[in-house]
Amino acid sequence: MLVEADNAPVRGLTSPQRDRGRLTATTAPFSLPSFSSLELRSMGSGRTLKFALCEVLQFAGLCVPLFIVMQRFAVIVAKVKTSAQPPGDGSTAYWLIVASSIAYVTSTALLVWVPMKYMVFMKKKFLIGRKKWRPVALVYVILSTLPCFAFLIASSEVQINNNMQHDTFTELPVSLVLFSLICIDVVERIRHCRLTGQGNDMERDADIPSTVLTHVEQVTPVTPAVPGPAVPGPAVPGPAVLTPMPANQHNDRNQNGPGTRPETNGTVPGIPGNPGRPFSISGLSSRSASTTAYRMSPYAYTGPLRFLCASDARAEVLVDSFMFWMDTVEMVRVAGHPVVYYSGWVFPIYIFSFLSCLRVVVMPHSPLLSSLGVALQDFPFFFVRVGLVAFFGFVTPVLYLMKNLLVCLAFIYFNFVTRLRVFNTERMFF
Repeated sequence: MLVEADNAPVRGLTSPQRDRGRLTATTAPFSLPSFSSLELRSMGSGRTLKFALCEVLQFAGLCVPLFIVMQRFAVIVAKVKTSAQPPGDGSTAYWLIVASSIAYVTSTALLVWVPMKYMVFMKKKFLIGRKKWRPVALVYVILSTLPCFAFLIASSEVQINNNMQHDTFTELPVSLVLFSLICIDVVERIRHCRLTGQGNDMERDADIPSTVLTHVEQVTPVTPAVPGPAVPGPAVPGPAVLTPMPANQHNDRNQNGPGTRPETNGTVPGIPGNPGRPFSISGLSSRSASTTAYRMSPYAYTGPLRFLCASDARAEVLVDSFMFWMDTVEMVRVAGHPVVYYSGWVFPIYIFSFLSCLRVVVMPHSPLLSSLGVALQDFPFFFVRVGLVAFFGFVTPVLYLMKNLLVCLAFIYFNFVTRLRVFNTERMFF
């Protein structure tokens, strides 16, 4: 069938036009790339190495924070035992807590972590069927982050009840517990990417979406009908006929000149409803749609300084992950102040910080992250920081306080208030 269609004559087309629209015998045949056994073996060993590295990092992130936090808690309990009247056996209490931590990590790894990993890699539908959440992150937060925060609160209460100030865990919650959580987040994001070779700009645009103006297309002007004698009869309603624009004005608008400025009522030249505009804009879409429309990367720069514009989505994963946790890191850091740690404020700080950690369960760039960020982080953090500033002074920067307030107000305004009748207008006042 392809040969017959190829040899069939195409009327009304010149020879170059026919060559562009059909298959020719000179077209190179499609062939699959051939790999030698050594290349296939190296590819398999590379995947195995990356798989083993990711699993070791995640398992270390699960175990190490638990061991260190529980060991520090055991030291505090041992000091309380030895300083009590009469003195108790601090060594027995210390080793009992350490043994309990080892038993907890071993049991959770064998009964929960390893079976869950097996089901994830076997692609069980009830775990990864819809790909809207990350079961590995959920299990990690419950098995590691929650016990660490619980023992931090318990350490504070033990020292307060026994009138001693031995250990405030100054950098441990941030530098170990949250850093391990960030590592789990980074591994979950990057484990499906190639770690060798150059990144693909198309994948970069699809992975990091943003709202941009895309798909600007030219509208063919409608020419008036051929003049002729008027036909008597009743007027027939029909679409209005547009007058063609002058060529110089058409070119000015093509070059984004002064003619392409937005109108005063918020409309953009070219949208239906603005007659006489030579362009139409199909709408707002993600950066991936822009790449699909133009088949070129918006990040392609030329010139001698193009190395300054180098970027890769795999490297930006680390930036996104650390920026995602900055507010939680600052909240946990506040609990390390002695005046805050030896007070009852460690309860709301660590409780709401744990709720903020639950955001990692949702897939990156999910529409749920906006509402979850306000409900689990910005809204409760705002009231906690107001209380901290009122009782202890500026132990937390006002910058984060204003960030929580403005994010909450912007979310409520742009998602709910603008839907009211008084704000729902086509004319832009601001």
